[in-house]
Amino acid sequence: MAAALTKKKKMGYAFGIFTESLIYNMFYTYYLTFLNEIVGIAPKYSSIVIFISIAWDAITDPIIGNYSDRGGVDKRKMMKMSLIPLGLIFIVAWTSIGAGFTSQTAKIILYTLISMCIWVFYTIYTIPYYAVVAELTEDYDERTNIRSTASLVNAGAVGLGNVLPALVPTVAIILTEKYASNSYAVIAAVISIMAVVLGFICVKSLEGVYTPKPVNPNEKKISVKETFKSFGSILSMRPARIFLVFVFFFLTASSMIQSNLTYMVVDCIGMDYDTGIVYVIITMVVSMGVIVPIVEKVAEKTDRRLACIIFLSLTMVGEVICKIIGLDATIGNFKIMTIVCAALLGMGAGTFWTLFYSMGYDLVELDEFKTGERHESTITALPQLIQKFGSAFGILMAGQLLSAYGYDSSKDVAGKESLITVVTDPKIVGGMENISTVIPAVFLAVSVVALLFYPMTRKNVNLLMSQLIKKRNGQEYSTEGLEKLL
Repeated sequence: MAAALTKKKKMGYAFGIFTESLIYNMFYTYYLTFLNEIVGIAPKYSSIVIFISIAWDAITDPIIGNYSDRGGVDKRKMMKMSLIPLGLIFIVAWTSIGAGFTSQTAKIILYTLISMCIWVFYTIYTIPYYAVVAELTEDYDERTNIRSTASLVNAGAVGLGNVLPALVPTVAIILTEKYASNSYAVIAAVISIMAVVLGFICVKSLEGVYTPKPVNPNEKKISVKETFKSFGSILSMRPARIFLVFVFFFLTASSMIQSNLTYMVVDCIGMDYDTGIVYVIITMVVSMGVIVPIVEKVAEKTDRRLACIIFLSLTMVGEVICKIIGLDATIGNFKIMTIVCAALLGMGAGTFWTLFYSMGYDLVELDEFKTGERHESTITALPQLIQKFGSAFGILMAGQLLSAYGYDSSKDVAGKESLITVVTDPKIVGGMENISTVIPAVFLAVSVVALLFYPMTRKNVNLLMSQLIKKRNGQEYSTEGLEKLL
């Protein structure tokens, strides 16, 4: 086991989350809007573009995860090799090269292929990034601490990933009307440069604290069959299946709200976009910054599962209350829901991203106890696969629901119409409000219920580790008390 991270190394590692989070948040918050309003793809098709691209990533996730687990593979090198291609393709994804096409089919094919490339390079970076923590420490609280440090940094990354695209109207003025539709590409270029630089800082921080696994001459060759066989082994564990249900339904709820932010601010809350989105993003970032240390302390005093149940339940109840009150509620002349809705989103996101990966790391030891082998990257890849499916499903639902409620921007002339056009039809506005409140609240409820059945509590994990250490040392061990895990 590698040496523990120093505070300096830990912070360097945390900077790596900028690479993942900047790209993730800009994509999930604005790409549906970009495809709808700039490229001119109908919402019911633009959401399918995103879903297909991430479904493709479901094929590459297990292969990349399995490869990363092999002896002699350096996770740092994998991360490093992905950075520049990821930055370049991300810029291409936000250009309006397909906006002039008259064919919806041509636009769909073009942006589906581009999106597929984003997720392949994103995965090559993120799976080693998250998996490496399971190799750095097995301590229950240390894993939580490393992830909470990264989550605090992530709050800033979430802010940048959402605020910078909100500057599109300002950049459009600078570029003049002729090039206004390429404002997103300018913002994407800035984000890509930051993501690449901070990714390299993260890779360097792992020097001296991470050592690749030694080569195993008896290791089987990588194949799709062997890869999915490894996944099958992990899915045979009941706690893993419950954990994946929790992940899927939380990300469905979160991405549904996130992809609908633009419409929520303008049409449901009724604020000017430039002002409203700033309130929303700043509040969300502050909320995450406040909730992360609180969640960490609750997890340290109790355990990660209970902390997650408490704060996600509060988020769920808050979403229902927002619907009851109405998103256009005011205090004086101020649209209060720009603060309340954003704070709830920040609470949910801060809780999930602080605890999600460290909860998953516990499955590495459970798998080792059952099989005698460690599969850090494969166990990281499987939740990532489900995470992306959940996120893609949330966006798919948002796009399909927008169409079902009657919203269609595909007839706009891309690059010449206002990016944000206020909707006045009460049916459409009510539907947009549902997409930001009660519908995701239902998915959050399912996620919380799954957690109630998740058996990887602090008590059970500590008991598992005590028996695993005995097994590693060739001593007699017992499975008594581990029935719920095994």
